[in-house]
Amino acid sequence: MKKLKFKTNLKCNGCVNAIKPHLEKVDGIVSWDVDLKSPNKIIEVTTDTASEEEIQKAIEAAISEAGYTVELIS
Repeated sequence: MKKLKFKTNLKCNGCVNAIKPHLEKVDGIVSWDVDLKSPNKIIEVTTDTASEEEIQKAIEAAISEAGYTVELIS
């Protein structure tokens, strides 16, 4: 399992709820969580996908589709 962290522009639980259906459609995500208290509003994703690049692209597309920005930080 791999953990990826993304910086976002989410602001509240309403934003989290807006991205939820988009992230739930991404194959390979085992779990995800958002730290709204962090200044960078970090989303941490746990994945069982073999290709980190594929899951990164899928997560970035899903969050962008929901109308938010996202940037891989680790």
